[in-house]
Amino acid sequence: MLKAPLGVWGMRNIFLFIRRFSTAILFLVLQVVAIWFLITYNKFHRARGLGIANQITGWFNTRYNKAEDFFKMKEENRRVHKMNDSLMNLLAANFARRDSANRLVRDTLLFDTTANRYRQYIYREAEVVYGTVNEEKNYLQINKGSKDGIKDDMGVLNSDGSLVGKVIAVSPNFSEVMSLLHVQNKVSVLVKKTRSAGTISWDAKDPRFLTLKDIPKSDSIMKGDTIITGTYSLSIPPGKMVGTVAEIVPDNSTSFYILRVRTTAKFQDLQQVFVVENLQFGEQAKLQEETKKKIL
Repeated sequence: MLKAPLGVWGMRNIFLFIRRFSTAILFLVLQVVAIWFLITYNKFHRARGLGIANQITGWFNTRYNKAEDFFKMKEENRRVHKMNDSLMNLLAANFARRDSANRLVRDTLLFDTTANRYRQYIYREAEVVYGTVNEEKNYLQINKGSKDGIKDDMGVLNSDGSLVGKVIAVSPNFSEVMSLLHVQNKVSVLVKKTRSAGTISWDAKDPRFLTLKDIPKSDSIMKGDTIITGTYSLSIPPGKMVGTVAEIVPDNSTSFYILRVRTTAKFQDLQQVFVVENLQFGEQAKLQEETKKKIL
C-alpha cells in the first residue's frame, strides 16, 4: 500500500483547518479591515489608536532594548556623559536677551538675572526603544511621554547634539518621533560657512545621506562643509549639526546645487537623545496663525 508523503498530509490538514474555521477567519479579517478604516479616516480614533499602540509596543520594545543596549551602551554612554542634559540646559544658546527697558518678570529658573536673559529652550533626555531606517517613512520611539512634559512638534537631537527629527505623537509614557529619514520630513537648514538657506530631505535610498537643495551656485561650496539647522523652525534650535557635504552636483536646469549630505547622527545606532522644548512655541505659533489670517 502506497503512503502519501508527509507534505501532502500537512497541506491536507491546513485546508481542513481553513475549511472548518472559515467563518471565524473571515470575521477576524473583516474586523481588522474595519479597524484599519476607522483609524485611517477618523482623526480622533487615529490619535487614540496611536496612543494605545505606543503603550503596547513601547512595553515590548523597552524590554527588547535592554538586551540590545548591553552591547552598544558603552560607547553611547561616553557621548552622553560629555553632553548630558544639565550641561545642555546651561548653554548660552538656550537663552535670548530682552530689552532692559521692557523687562518681564519670569520664574527665576527660567531667567538669568545677571545677564538679563530669559530661557528659550529646555532639554529632556530620553532613550530610544525602537527605530527603523530601511523604510520610506522611518520613525523612532522614545521612553518619555506626556507625563514627562513631552508634546507634539518638539525637536529631537542625538546625544552629540545633532538633529534627529521631531515628535509627532505622544502617549503618557512614550513618544513617536519622525526622523530625518522620512520622505515627508523637510527641514530648513543653513550652510554654516556661507549662511545660505536650503531645504534638506531624504530620498529613501541610503540612511547615511540626505539631499540638500536650493543652495545657489554662486556659493563657494566644498566637500566637508558643515550643514546646520536654520532659524525658520519653532521646534528646532538654530545652529545644531545636521551633517557635512559629501557630494556636490550642479543642477543644469537651474542656478542651484544639489548637495549630498552625510548625516552627523548615526540613525542605525541611536540610543540616547534629547527632546527640546521651545518655551516660546505657543506664543510664536499663535502669532504666525494670526498673521496668516490677516494676510489671507
